[in-house]
Amino acid sequence: LVSVYDTTISRYVNARWGVIIGAGISGLLACKYILEKGFDPIVFEATESVGGLWKHTIKSTKLQNAKESFQFSDFPWPSSVEEVFPSHTQVLEYLESYAQHFGIIPYIKFHSRVVSIDYVGEPFGEMESWDLWGGTGKPFGSRGKWHISVQDSKCCSTEVHQVEFVVLCIGRFSGVPNIPEFPPNQGPEVFSGKVIHSMDYSSMDNASAAELIRRKRIAIVGSQKSAVDIAVECGNANGVEYPCTMIQRTAHWFLPSASFWGVSLGFLYFNRFSELLVHKPGETFLLKFLATILSPLAKVFSRFESLRKAVTNCTIKATPDDKSSALQQGGIFVFKGKQLLYARKDKGTDDHSPLDDIFDACCKVPVA
Repeated sequence: LVSVYDTTISRYVNARWGVIIGAGISGLLACKYILEKGFDPIVFEATESVGGLWKHTIKSTKLQNAKESFQFSDFPWPSSVEEVFPSHTQVLEYLESYAQHFGIIPYIKFHSRVVSIDYVGEPFGEMESWDLWGGTGKPFGSRGKWHISVQDSKCCSTEVHQVEFVVLCIGRFSGVPNIPEFPPNQGPEVFSGKVIHSMDYSSMDNASAAELIRRKRIAIVGSQKSAVDIAVECGNANGVEYPCTMIQRTAHWFLPSASFWGVSLGFLYFNRFSELLVHKPGETFLLKFLATILSPLAKVFSRFESLRKAVTNCTIKATPDDKSSALQQGGIFVFKGKQLLYARKDKGTDDHSPLDDIFDACCKVPVA
């Protein structure tokens, strides 16, 4: 069922069905359910193991959800994991166990980086007129093929796979860092310290990362999950003598804990009762009646709209439980600003000493 044409440059493979790109959480799930449907997919993974983003995290990164709300429905956490918020190594072991348990590993080709995807089939003008995929409303109705160029990172050879279907599971944070553009002479090139992205910091081994931040005044651009993790790591390592500065464009909620009286904050909005407060398209008369009579209660909840959005978007932050942590002692400063411009390292201000290094943790973008 597989025909192979070899040249000195690449191999052309006519696959039986399709491919999945990425062996992170979504890639493992896609492979499992596709196998259950009777198909025979190939999973291309650029690295040497499964796990996706969880393979490249800093030492202190933990799961930001309680493990009960972050597990596969058919594969619970092992009893040996007693922590409410498992570490990144425990999460990675959990994902590897999932792949082994459901027999996904044999379908994964590691060290296989997809370098291009090209569709060969119907003319582009015809595809523009389609209302649904395939032009027929069926996922396998197209007459064309996808040509997937895959590079083996070990031997640098290239294969071109011709398949009917492609499932992209590359995630939001794969690929290269998204570095903003700066005006001339106001970018990282004029700063004599070191400027790196959080992705580069996360890819370091623990010893190298610890040495990089030791006894340095560091600024972190951004205040999302990776920024907070790095800030806490810098603050705990250097204390108040070399405080860490976190610069954010938008202020975020910082709470002492992600739960109140043992109940997760997410249950405040993520429950069936809260859904009754909202009008929905195509709702029945009963649902419309309930949403109308409960509207006063909805107004009460709307006063915490920014908190609701923070919970929904997973941007809420919980301060460290340790009362002696750098955040409470003053080892981390948080500033709000709309624009970031660089200057020479030795140009401090009246209220702040010059910075040694800058970590750009503002954002990451997916790359095919």
